[in-house]
Amino acid sequence: MKKSLIALAVLTASGISFAQSTVTMFGVVDAAYAMGTGSLSDKTQLKNSGYNSSRFGVRGTEDLGGGLKASFWLEAGVNNDDGTASASNTNNQAVTAANAGTQGLTFNRRSTLSLEGGFGELRLGRDYTPQFWTETAFDPFGTNGVGTNIAFNKGGLTGVRASNSIGYLSPSFSGLKVWVQTYMGENASTAAAKAGDGNAVRVSYDAGPLSLAYATSSTKVSAGVNNDTSNIGASYNFGVVKLMAQSNKTKVDGAADIDGYVVGATAPLGSGMVRFALSETDKAGAKSNLTAIGYVYSLSKRTDLYATYARVTNKGGASAALNGATTGANQSSSGYDFGVKHAF
Repeated sequence: MKKSLIALAVLTASGISFAQSTVTMFGVVDAAYAMGTGSLSDKTQLKNSGYNSSRFGVRGTEDLGGGLKASFWLEAGVNNDDGTASASNTNNQAVTAANAGTQGLTFNRRSTLSLEGGFGELRLGRDYTPQFWTETAFDPFGTNGVGTNIAFNKGGLTGVRASNSIGYLSPSFSGLKVWVQTYMGENASTAAAKAGDGNAVRVSYDAGPLSLAYATSSTKVSAGVNNDTSNIGASYNFGVVKLMAQSNKTKVDGAADIDGYVVGATAPLGSGMVRFALSETDKAGAKSNLTAIGYVYSLSKRTDLYATYARVTNKGGASAALNGATTGANQSSSGYDFGVKHAF
């Protein structure tokens, strides 16, 4: 409540009038000392988002009556280690020098307007993609930090988010939900490739400790080339431990398929949580296998300390490396993160 009142006072003082029932500022600041080692080079750095993604945002909701609500969500990625902001993309196509990641604040993480009711939610703007949500939900490391699933984000520029999207999120039908999304590259009618256009769907089921999900998407890359991704995940919370697993596949026309998986667990321990994961990515026999273990210690409801160690081994010509290090084909690499996260 206090955050809402402060945010509303700031926005009102700027000369802008809002009719929202609630307006809230929120965010995460996450910083980590990180090191990676490889057969060719090592790297030490202070980085952000080793546990949770650093961000700054404003969101609001207005009750329209009759069970209908209007809402907005503006969320920007923040690189708190060097003060820059994260890049966005206007059309789900190639990243240009103009959005290479050193510009001012952009609402690259989410920039949406929604109408919600008993029918579900209609969401418009830049948003997460359904295929990503399965990736992060069933990764013990939440697709953040050195322990992230080694097969994560093989879906190109729409592997995590898509601009110009129209999404529908259904209400729950006894635990079953559907998320359908289409996104546009906003090409001229004369364009042959329709690059950046795509569609995705996610079906999920949640019943107590059990969660299941399947997602699939197809994005046009260029004339005659599509990037198709699919994944399936499951988790079960036994209380003393939560087990999870996920597999994914990426198909790009003219290239070898990429298959991957992650299996792992999280478990409460003392005032924190242990995380463990094994993951693999395989492209035409070039395989990278990652083992990761970490611990998150809660100082309060908003502040955590964390440590993660990971090691990747390669074969078949693969050369994956961790935390900015480089390693030769079929060589290994290791890395660790020591960090602190604060949410507000």
